[in-house]
Amino acid sequence: MRELNLEPVPVSDALKAALTSAGLLTDDLEGADRAYFALVDSDGGIVGYSGFETCDEASVLLRSVVVVPEFRSNGLGRRLVELTLAKLPIAAEVYLATTSAAPFFESFGFTPIQRDQAPNAILSTRQLSGLCPASATIMRLNRPPT
Repeated sequence: MRELNLEPVPVSDALKAALTSAGLLTDDLEGADRAYFALVDSDGGIVGYSGFETCDEASVLLRSVVVVPEFRSNGLGRRLVELTLAKLPIAAEVYLATTSAAPFFESFGFTPIQRDQAPNAILSTRQLSGLCPASATIMRLNRPPT
């Protein structure tokens, strides 16, 4: 396996282009409560991006997970998610919203939940309060207690 590192990045045209290529949202990328990363290979090339939004002291929204088109279908999305989850506070409840990748995220321990099971801090994000379609699946990461 190639050497991969997760490096913090600002919102950029490259991040927006990668998200757009995967049909992901770009309308609400800016904000002090959001952090983004690039998955960089040993040659310095960007393989993918990820991000999260801190919603309150107990809840985080995983967002903006994308592998750039030329690197898709090589298992790199799995590594990207693993490295991103490792950046999150261990005690935080981690949520996400997806319209097409629920089976992929289930392999990490995410399970679908009903909208009324998500905390208000998650539901009040721009993604879940209006940008994502109502049909999006909301998922919560099941982790062992800390």
